[in-house]
Amino acid sequence: MLIEQFAGDELEWDEFVRGSPGWTHCHLYGWRHVIAGVFGHDCTYLAARDDRGALVGVLPLVRVRSLLFGHYLVSMPFLNYGGPLGGGEAVAALAAHAIALRDREGAGLLELRSAAPQPLPLAVSHRKVTVVLDLPPGDPGRLWLRLPAKVRNQVRRPQRDGITVRFGLDQVDPFFAVFSRHMRDLGTPTQSRRFFRAVADTFPRDVWFGCAYLRGRPVAGGCGFQWDRQFEMTWAASLRAYRRSAPNMALYWAFMERAAGEGLDLFNFGRCTPGSSTHHFKRQWGSRDVALWWYHAGARAATPSPHHGPWALGPLVWRRLPLALATALGPRIVRYLP
Repeated sequence: MLIEQFAGDELEWDEFVRGSPGWTHCHLYGWRHVIAGVFGHDCTYLAARDDRGALVGVLPLVRVRSLLFGHYLVSMPFLNYGGPLGGGEAVAALAAHAIALRDREGAGLLELRSAAPQPLPLAVSHRKVTVVLDLPPGDPGRLWLRLPAKVRNQVRRPQRDGITVRFGLDQVDPFFAVFSRHMRDLGTPTQSRRFFRAVADTFPRDVWFGCAYLRGRPVAGGCGFQWDRQFEMTWAASLRAYRRSAPNMALYWAFMERAAGEGLDLFNFGRCTPGSSTHHFKRQWGSRDVALWWYHAGARAATPSPHHGPWALGPLVWRRLPLALATALGPRIVRYLP
């Protein structure tokens, strides 16, 4: 088996990905264009080929390096999945090549983010989980009746207040207006508007942008991806000033209703920390936890977080920044927090 830097046509890569069990949207080649173009990170996309030259495994690997936060090799940064894909032998060979690359370059951490257990001789972290809800494909009405009564009442509240939800690529800017303010209020640097526009341009058929509106103003927003037979809500936010109307409940229900209506059978709420308030919000819908298998090697056990270690005071300061300043500075920092 030969492990090499992928130099083929991206259609070959994506055809292999879409035909592999356990594939995710994070494995698609288009992410290389987004991450290299927006962040400038070096993307080392590895391919495993058999003795006939056929593609039998892939590993999208990204190098994130800064003097302040350190040096990391991650598959995939800013996303929840993306670890080695293929048969057991190919996965093991790709991981061994990535480990050797980390050793040779002296990166502080190699992190391979997988959705399921892999045959890898590496330590594994379950510090994050994802939460999923089974959908009745093609039957949003049945899904509504399956929701807990308390949740249905919480969805009706914003509907009574006049909150409506709109979908489309034209929702990128309204979504970003909500998302950037929400992240500032959390004390966390925001991704850039340019990042979300690049996502929309690269994956126009797969990405869903949706916003909840009250009297013409966006008050909650979500962005996620459809792949195979599931949808993942990758980013979501709502404005604190409208918390009483619970626009996030209307937003999530609209995404679930659309997913069921389009014949999908799984709604993925995205990752969260077990026991957190976000975790409790996602579990209230009658959903279930699914462990994430993030394998790692190196001196560090996790990528840097603005909420832990020497950066723990950062969020206290960040919340006090003017919104325009936080929105301008955030992308320059978050690009190094994979």
